[in-house]
Amino acid sequence: MKRIALLTSGGDAPGMNACIRAVVRSAIACDIEVVGVRDGYKGLVGGNFEELPRQAVSRIINRGGTILGSARFEEFKKDTAQEQAIQKMKERSIDALVAVGGEGTFRGARALAEKGVLVNCIPATIDNDIYASDYAIGFFTAVDTAVQSIDKLRDTSDSHQRCSVVEVMGRGDGDIALFAGIATGADIVVTPETGFDRHEVIKSVNEAFAKNKRHAIVIITENITDVSRLAESIEKDTAFETRATVLGHVQRGGTPVAFDRFLAARMGQKAVTLLQEGTYNRVLAFRENTIIDYGLKEALSAQKESRQELLELVTQFRH
Repeated sequence: MKRIALLTSGGDAPGMNACIRAVVRSAIACDIEVVGVRDGYKGLVGGNFEELPRQAVSRIINRGGTILGSARFEEFKKDTAQEQAIQKMKERSIDALVAVGGEGTFRGARALAEKGVLVNCIPATIDNDIYASDYAIGFFTAVDTAVQSIDKLRDTSDSHQRCSVVEVMGRGDGDIALFAGIATGADIVVTPETGFDRHEVIKSVNEAFAKNKRHAIVIITENITDVSRLAESIEKDTAFETRATVLGHVQRGGTPVAFDRFLAARMGQKAVTLLQEGTYNRVLAFRENTIIDYGLKEALSAQKESRQELLELVTQFRH
């Protein structure tokens, strides 16, 4: 293993830069050169490469986003684009690829692996929806951003005796809502795992008012319902004036928290070590404070387990 390529793809996640740094520093320590790919698979197809010497990754460990850039590139699903990417890698004498991102990134990596490319993947997604890994890079920073925002909304909600309906990101996974709900003491948490019943939400808000609470907090994962209409329903059927807030992409940015930097360092180093040992087509995962690896095909075929114990905790605390 003499030269590897490194790309970040899909939605950016805080800690991606820390991961880039870890891969580069680990590779250099093993006498392996690293070539950065600009803008994910789009850059791989276009041959948009740049050398990444040690100094290129100085002072990036605390930066959000990704210095390599990212892009959603639907064309990469086609064989012609994949073959072009492989040809560009051959032209630069690249032996293997490290891909950092989420499920879409892994699907692109699997397509390359099926055509003979040696690739290892690192999970970096605020949605935290990667099978077998307790946490992905960027998740805890996104939760922290959500918690800070909800804490501020609580202050004004309490002052005006309001209910705040807060939509957080997560796509098809409710981890941000769940963790933020526990951390902020939310009255109701709605995720894909809990299901959504408008009448139950209104009932819970009324119960909060009956307990002499001056405010109520409802946290809900995106794409479940129209939060503005939900807020209107709550205001109509409860004693609370209600406002809806969509946190949106603010959760993707910002300085990564310490745990995301720590996770990025461990996963970046492990991805390089595996390639050096001749182990490839693997996905890194964090389980029980240990970095493990599992098959790329398995990562895309299995479903993540629900966090039942945390769902129960939200219900217990509400009462």
